[in-house]
Amino acid sequence: MTTEERREPALDADERTMLEGWLDYHRQTLAWKCEGLTDEQLRTASAEPSDLSLMGLVRHMAEVERHWFRAVLAGEEPAPIYYSEQDPDGDFHVTEKDTWAEAYATWQAEIEAARRSAAGIGLDEMSQRHDRRTDKPFSLRWIYTHMIEEYARHNGHADLLRERLDGATGD
Repeated sequence: MTTEERREPALDADERTMLEGWLDYHRQTLAWKCEGLTDEQLRTASAEPSDLSLMGLVRHMAEVERHWFRAVLAGEEPAPIYYSEQDPDGDFHVTEKDTWAEAYATWQAEIEAARRSAAGIGLDEMSQRHDRRTDKPFSLRWIYTHMIEEYARHNGHADLLRERLDGATGD
């Protein structure tokens, strides 16, 4: 993927198109940061003692997509993919047997499931599940905004990880 393939939403887009467009832009940015690297590079941790790696970020975002769109918004009860009660950060704990092909396919499947969960739901409609602290539901607008923030933060991590691996930089 090149930066030309990533498209920012139109400057005059309606709100939903804008939110979905920025979310897709950030999803594409994370994929771009991982492009062209080997499985070994994608599993390489940032710096001790951190386990943070590009593959771990992708696995984490698969879990985040699953949680916010399927569990919170739609009220489904999907089982965790990578983490467990015994290993709550399992999405970041990649091993030699973990592959980019599996992580990427899982992430893309969760993105598609997220799109299906949000389809036909208005921005002001509320989630099936409620916030643990406030016991209030989330609007779809809030979920989109949170997901953009989540990706933007982790894309900053991905920038640093990629630069450390092969010197590649870019927005």
